[in-house]
Amino acid sequence: MSSVSGGTTRRRLLEGAAGVAAAGVLSGAGPTLAEAARGHHHDHRPLWQIAQKRGIVYGGSISTWMYADDPAYKALFGRQVAMLWPEDDFLWYRLRPSPTSGLDFTYPDMIVEFAESNGQLVIGAPGLVWDEGFGPGWTDDDLWGMSHERASHVLFSTVRAMVRRYRGRVVAWIVCNEVTDPEGKRGLRTDVPWYNTIGPGYVAEAFHQAHEQDPHALLMLNEFGFDTVNQYGDQPVPRQRAALEVIDHLLKHDVPLHGMGIQAHLLATDFKHRFHRREFRHFLRELAHRGLKIIITEMDVLDDGLPPAIGPRDRGVAEVYKRYLDTVLEEEAVISVVQYGLSDRWTEENDDNPRPDGVSRRPCPWDENLKKKPAYYAIRNALEGAPHRHAYWVPPKARHHR
Repeated sequence: MSSVSGGTTRRRLLEGAAGVAAAGVLSGAGPTLAEAARGHHHDHRPLWQIAQKRGIVYGGSISTWMYADDPAYKALFGRQVAMLWPEDDFLWYRLRPSPTSGLDFTYPDMIVEFAESNGQLVIGAPGLVWDEGFGPGWTDDDLWGMSHERASHVLFSTVRAMVRRYRGRVVAWIVCNEVTDPEGKRGLRTDVPWYNTIGPGYVAEAFHQAHEQDPHALLMLNEFGFDTVNQYGDQPVPRQRAALEVIDHLLKHDVPLHGMGIQAHLLATDFKHRFHRREFRHFLRELAHRGLKIIITEMDVLDDGLPPAIGPRDRGVAEVYKRYLDTVLEEEAVISVVQYGLSDRWTEENDDNPRPDGVSRRPCPWDENLKKKPAYYAIRNALEGAPHRHAYWVPPKARHHR
């Protein structure tokens, strides 16, 4: 993706993935999910409430433009979610539209107020520091051509301003998004403007600046590619090791890093065999042993490799959610799961990464008509069956239900 593209886009995922037999992916999904649907027919508790019973915060992503003219989706999001992840409204194309513009908090204010009106927590996302989401007001020359002094001022003044403005209202921040790479230097990516204009210390400094403005906020890295071979062909274990190398360096130097966001853009293609549960659980334990809290972020399922027919495809997507969540929720350091879009109505995948066969993607728990899908029941069952942990956060709406 271009770093000057307008708005946020999901990562471009591998097109034309090899198909797999439906029976191989859907094994065990049909009867279990059908029984779940029948069993929950009269249980109308929202997902956030089910998760909260296990000490987990169930979150979701949304943008102001999604709910502005869609009252039904607005209501669904308000009912089901306990923590909001802004998809677009914290990005620089909203906040600082050009290198010479001042800061515009119009959209960040709107999305925070929307969350507060629903009794929801807010996580500052997708990242205070990222190499994407700048919009047409920025050129590559703007990003890569700044002096060390200018780049430091632009980046860190923005970090300080955001965290200071929402101190006490945003409970966690993705301080740095997608900054690790096994092919980089000491685990850090080198192909980003901030690394080249400021130097490798920009990551640590961003955390220090954020912590200074809000000492009580949970400060996090956020990264992808830890669960299976990703869309670029990267192996997960080297990516895990690179992230741990960066984490260890930061912690050794007393950088206020408190948590890790693990992106869960899950590829359905042969997921049953590509997902190495033991290795992934080991990585989660390594994070927990370092004292880090873990948030599963941007969770959805790309239905490549599944048949075009809706029934078997939906069951295949549900099976991926089941396998993944049954694994990650075993780790009690996982304090939150954030869904990337509740409904297929607002998924960006059909625009950013359409299926080769032309059928609409179905990555979310609710369909375009806001009807529950097998994915909903898979997620619900996983949350309901998760080991109990001490709740790190209690969302405002939970206090109203006591």
